[in-house]
Amino acid sequence: MSALEIKQSLQTIDTSSLVDKVERKLIELLISKDFKVGDPIPKEVELSDILGVSRTVVREALSRLKTVGLIETKKKRGAVLTNPNLTSLLEKSMYPEIMDKTTLRDIFELRLALEIGMADFIMERVTKKDIAELKSIVANEPTIADQHLFQIEQEIRFHGKLYEISGNGMLKRFQQMLLPVFDYVHHSGLLKKMPKSRKFVSHKGIVDIIENGSAEMLRNAMRNHLENHFARIFE
Repeated sequence: MSALEIKQSLQTIDTSSLVDKVERKLIELLISKDFKVGDPIPKEVELSDILGVSRTVVREALSRLKTVGLIETKKKRGAVLTNPNLTSLLEKSMYPEIMDKTTLRDIFELRLALEIGMADFIMERVTKKDIAELKSIVANEPTIADQHLFQIEQEIRFHGKLYEISGNGMLKRFQQMLLPVFDYVHHSGLLKKMPKSRKFVSHKGIVDIIENGSAEMLRNAMRNHLENHFARIFE
């Protein structure tokens, strides 16, 4: 490596380190000055003076904060503080084609934890209209539901409705974020294997529990329903 190449390499490392520091300082500044969502933040030139760095470094640090959803640019207002989109970075890195089996397992276990955990929300917030919609979704489900193969469209409609009933926007966003993984696994053929347990709680069974059962019954039913799906991949 030539002297010029070494110098350029070192400059790149130093610049990156400075941007990291400025990024942290910007967040500390916004917190210490009690900025709220919707408040305009100082312009680049002001931040450059406050932090004692070039506008180029400030611009790069602001760009990073935009990427993670902490600030956004509003027409005629400039950059403003915004409510962070906590799932945006995960969504951008959700490429199941390059995930190993361990990572896929972790994601499916995350889904299991989410759907078992939201049972109380569902039982507390479900309405008669919701139950009617669930019944409509499962109307065409096979009679011998413990032997039919995974159907991605049915899964999305049914479980998407459950997330909607939970009334938790973050849970719903997580479900949307994980859909590409479930779709990939479906089309990969991994779910063609039948589970060892030939009997599990169907969508219809889950609807019946939501209508007539308890949160504890729903938690157990969701665990049984999903674990048998996962057995088609991981056992």
